[in-house]
Amino acid sequence: MAAYIAQAGTAFDGLDMVGFVAMAVPDFGLYSPATMDEAGAAKMVDQFATAWSVDSFAFAHMSMNMWGTQAAFPDKLQLSDIFTDEGAKVLDEIYSNKCVHTGTDTINFTYGTSYKTLLRPQSKNALAWAQAIVDGTLDHTTKPVAPVLILYGNKDTTLPPVMGDYYRKKICALGGNVARVQLPGDQNHFTTPTVSVPFYLPWIKDRIAGKAAANGCSGGYAQQLPER
Repeated sequence: MAAYIAQAGTAFDGLDMVGFVAMAVPDFGLYSPATMDEAGAAKMVDQFATAWSVDSFAFAHMSMNMWGTQAAFPDKLQLSDIFTDEGAKVLDEIYSNKCVHTGTDTINFTYGTSYKTLLRPQSKNALAWAQAIVDGTLDHTTKPVAPVLILYGNKDTTLPPVMGDYYRKKICALGGNVARVQLPGDQNHFTTPTVSVPFYLPWIKDRIAGKAAANGCSGGYAQQLPER
């Protein structure tokens, strides 16, 4: 975001941003209710937690996101609103000491396929959680300062491709430049980085060389990338 990059004392000091590459886009605005009321919020939070828990890897990403959201809004949220008392205690201990992938290992070792028992059947304090999730997701009101290339795997269940599609539509509507290209074969969340290399390296080199990026919102990038 231009306003943030323009500030002094950020990680962008002295840098000229010419492009961004993403291989998974966590756009939780996809789950936003049509109306932010108690009923809409409850549906959103429950859908968010359950839909993003198709396996233990996805559950770990979801629960760490919830853990981080609670840490950002400690006066409004508690982990026990979403997770059981045991789940809140265990997840706080895990994520206070481990990053997400080793945290996944711990969840797998300890709970196996029963990891969903750590979730409450129905969330509490849903309105506050729904608003916090929306506030913490990607900005849909400001276009990025440089072109964005999204490379995704069709079998990614950890961060489903529909999130990237939602983000692209929102940013393209603002006049941004976002390309989204499906990688060849059946790629999941963990095979995507390696398979992405021959796609993003030429694109990055062109941006650093000062070459203008084609309009990704009209499919222009896909025409310039290697054959899939």
